[in-house]
Amino acid sequence: MTVRSPVVAGMFYPGQRDVLAHLVDDLLTRANPAALKGAVKGLLAPHAGYMYSGLTAAYGYKLLKGLRGVTVVIAAPSHREHFDGISIYPGDAYRTPLGTVLVDAALRDAIASFGPPIVVSLSGHREEHAVEVHLPFLQRTLEDFSFVPVVMGEQQREYCDALGAALAGACSGKPVVIVASSDLSHYFPYDTARILDGVAQDDIAQFDPQRLLDDIENERTEACGGGPLAAMLIAAKRLGADRTAILHACNSGDVTGDRSGVVGYLSAVAFKSLPA
Repeated sequence: MTVRSPVVAGMFYPGQRDVLAHLVDDLLTRANPAALKGAVKGLLAPHAGYMYSGLTAAYGYKLLKGLRGVTVVIAAPSHREHFDGISIYPGDAYRTPLGTVLVDAALRDAIASFGPPIVVSLSGHREEHAVEVHLPFLQRTLEDFSFVPVVMGEQQREYCDALGAALAGACSGKPVVIVASSDLSHYFPYDTARILDGVAQDDIAQFDPQRLLDDIENERTEACGGGPLAAMLIAAKRLGADRTAILHACNSGDVTGDRSGVVGYLSAVAFKSLPA
C-alpha cells in the first residue's frame, strides 16, 4: 500500500495517539450545534491548528457522529505547492496518529473521469495540512468510512464549477459527505475581519456559491479555501441539499486575545431538509 504519513502531527494537532483522541473527544463534547432536521450533504470546516479552530470544526463534525459506511470527500486549497488544476491523491491511504484511513479508489476514479482540470496526482498532497487536519475528527465520529482527498492548485471560477459538477455527478446516489476545508480572512484587524467574514457567512447562509465567488473576486470577503467552499456548495445543491446553516464562527483573536491581525474561522452545513 502507498500510505501518506502525517506531516503536521505535533504541530497543528497532538502527535500522540491518546492525547489526540482525548483532545478531539473533548472538542466534540464541548461543541453544541443545533439539532439538524435533515441529511448532511456538505460541511465547511476550518483547517488551522486545533487550539485556534478545533472547536469551530467540532461543531460541524459532531453532526456526523455515528454515521456508518460513508465516504467523505475533503476538498482543500494548496498552501505549500503551486500547480495548475485540481489534484486527487493517487495512493491508497492517509495515516494519522489515530490510524490509517483508506482512500475510496472507485469514487476517486469516478470524480477524475470528468477530466481536466481534475487529475489524479501527488501534486499538493505531499506537505499539505488542509486535508490532514480533518481526519482525526472523522476518525472519532465515523465508523467504517473511507475518503477522497482533493486539493485545488488554482481556484478560479471555472475550476470551482468543474469540481462542483464532477462531485455532484460522481457522488449522486452514494452515501457521501463533501467537506470544504477553508479558513476565512487572514491578518486583518479584528473588527475588519468580522466585517469581511460576515460577507462570506451571509453568502453561505443564502446558499449562493456564485455570489460567494463574486465577493471573493471583488475583495468584499476572503477565504483561503473559497474555491473548495464554492465547489462544495455547488455539488451539495445538485445532490439535493436545499438549506444551509451556520454552526459556529470565531477568529484567532477570540482565542489569543491579540486582535491586531486575526484569522477567521467558520463551520457550516449544507443539508437536505426533511419534509414538513
